[in-house]
Amino acid sequence: MTGAGEGRSGEAHRAVETVFRMELPRVIAGLARITGDVGLAEELAQEATVAALEQWPAEGVPANPGAWLTTAARRRAVDLFRRNAALRDKYRELARRRGADTELPDFDRAVDGRIEDDLLRLVFTACHPVLRPESRSALTLRLLCGLSTAEIARAYLVPEATVAARITRAKKALERAGVPFEVPEGPERATRLASVLEVLYLMFNEGYAATAGETWLRPDLTFEAVRLARITAGLLPDEPEVLGLLALLELQSSRTAARVDAGGAPVLLADQDRSRWDRLAIARGLAALDRAVRLGGASGVYALQAAIAACHARAPRAGDTDWTRVALLYQRLADVRPSPVVELNRAVAVSYAVGPEAALSLVDELARQPALRGYHLLDSVRGDLLSRLGRTDEAARAFRSAAALTRNARERDLLLGRAGDVPGGAGTSPPDR
Repeated sequence: MTGAGEGRSGEAHRAVETVFRMELPRVIAGLARITGDVGLAEELAQEATVAALEQWPAEGVPANPGAWLTTAARRRAVDLFRRNAALRDKYRELARRRGADTELPDFDRAVDGRIEDDLLRLVFTACHPVLRPESRSALTLRLLCGLSTAEIARAYLVPEATVAARITRAKKALERAGVPFEVPEGPERATRLASVLEVLYLMFNEGYAATAGETWLRPDLTFEAVRLARITAGLLPDEPEVLGLLALLELQSSRTAARVDAGGAPVLLADQDRSRWDRLAIARGLAALDRAVRLGGASGVYALQAAIAACHARAPRAGDTDWTRVALLYQRLADVRPSPVVELNRAVAVSYAVGPEAALSLVDELARQPALRGYHLLDSVRGDLLSRLGRTDEAARAFRSAAALTRNARERDLLLGRAGDVPGGAGTSPPDR
């Protein structure tokens, strides 16, 4: 039998993990704005988390865990600046450049009085050209999404040590280059824009369907990604790809309330109650897509995906979806940015536009590609197609294989449930990812 102390400790650890994922970007962004050092800001946030793990089991979880972490990190920052001569000199240099009069930063004012685009500054900093593209992605998923090194490694199908090295090198490179913590202007902003949009896209996707963990959705990430996309569109109102991304995120986020049931289990696209879709978000998304198209961005990577999302948003019922157009849009997307994942999504659309047999041949070809080896959605889609063709034993095996590959507990339960329900035809809904 678990003792009260162990129960409280387990509760505290779970609370720290949840708060850390939700609050990490804000805590790091607030500290990075003052210290000018992203690596140092992350270290301070992690030290505060260690302190929480030490204190919360005995003292109980505070009423506002995020504020507790921010305050703890702020105090450690002040201590570091006071005790470390090198850091004090660094701050004096920062203060001289910014015209500050104080010797030490006013953390109470700077961290508690949050500036709304701090997270956007963090995104632009993590997307500096001094970093390699793969390092930008890894650093962003770590800082903005709070993913562990192991989770990032699983998402990219690379060794954990590789991801850890990328993150370490990225933080050191930013420090060596003296990259300012700011949203750049003019040409420099333009050079980072593609990476910034990709980062917001990754951030949203992790919130939309979490790579790992006990929950299917992470609304905190989807909310922040949409918010930052809106700010970016405000900064660059005539950039078609910015508007395309904003349209995509608005349209996808409109389904949030319908994507899980009362118990938190995933609800597939065809089974969702579309009356729960956010009509205002859909209207915003369609308006952004229309503007992107009028500005000549109809063939942009994000605008094409937004156009696909618009096909679903405009369909009153799942059966009204224009799957022929969806398949065509995926083909255009594959022409612009070839990807086996895009081809897999096209196969799903083909299965509804033409039939599951035609789609299965496409999926079997994709299964030969090394990039999709170990990709659980390949087996999930294959299970769906086999089920619809009446090949129930093979379908059940495919769903069980997909369940073994996913690291998300909710998705695993869904896939195992579909494996068990195949004879009854439950595996007929397109995935909503």
